[in-house]
Amino acid sequence: MKKPKNLIKYIIGLFTVIVLRIVPHPPNVEPIMSTMMPFAKRWGKLAGMVFTLLAILSFDLITGTLGVWSIMTAGTYALLGIAAGVYFKKKQSNIKNYVKFSVIGTLVYDAITGIGTGVLFFNQSFMITLIGQIPFTLYHLGGNIVLAAIVSPLLYTWVLDNPQMETQPVINKVKSFFISSN
Repeated sequence: MKKPKNLIKYIIGLFTVIVLRIVPHPPNVEPIMSTMMPFAKRWGKLAGMVFTLLAILSFDLITGTLGVWSIMTAGTYALLGIAAGVYFKKKQSNIKNYVKFSVIGTLVYDAITGIGTGVLFFNQSFMITLIGQIPFTLYHLGGNIVLAAIVSPLLYTWVLDNPQMETQPVINKVKSFFISSN
């Protein structure tokens, strides 16, 4: 991954996450997984990890919600970013693979951040936490499946695998727009 060459692609990915999180939507619909997977597919586990960390921390800074929960979610998503890089190393960029990883990733994420934190940090019983987590996870799964089927393949094809979206071609287009409009 060449950082300056792909800076615009990261900005587009982060913008996608922030907009999809700010726009009103059903509860527990989370776009981070669906935007992280194409980055992990294209550039590997480090890119998946870095993207998730940037996505969580930038959103939480923008919305003023940065706190202990940010560390837990960012850490969990960072692990999923690494796992996505490993998973997608020999997989095609297609709906089936994105949906498959999003289901497994969502279950892991909710087990760690929902059940794990409920039991370990809030001293809830395992059964109470598990029962309370079920509707949350069902919403989370539904949202991630839909977003993985739509956002992931589109982001990969239109942005990450598109040489016209690299930093220099975008800068050249912006420059030519302003020069031609004068």
